[in-house]
Amino acid sequence: MTMIKEHDRVVLAATVPSEGLVEGDVGTVYRDGQAYEVEFTTLEGQTAAMVTLEASQVRPVGKREITHARELASR
Repeated sequence: MTMIKEHDRVVLAATVPSEGLVEGDVGTVYRDGQAYEVEFTTLEGQTAAMVTLEASQVRPVGKREITHARELASR
């Protein structure tokens, strides 16, 4: 199992409706430990959400994965 560290990109493994995030969204870890502080940004670099997630809610980015764009839902 790959360890997730600070500044790693991660994939959201579970939808977080309260933040407008869906499974598959990609974010960056800014604090690791028992939980992760993950920032999700738009493709223009605007922060869409900064959330604390449990290890079960994220996974490492796979070597053969590509990112996919979607319109951010308004909250």
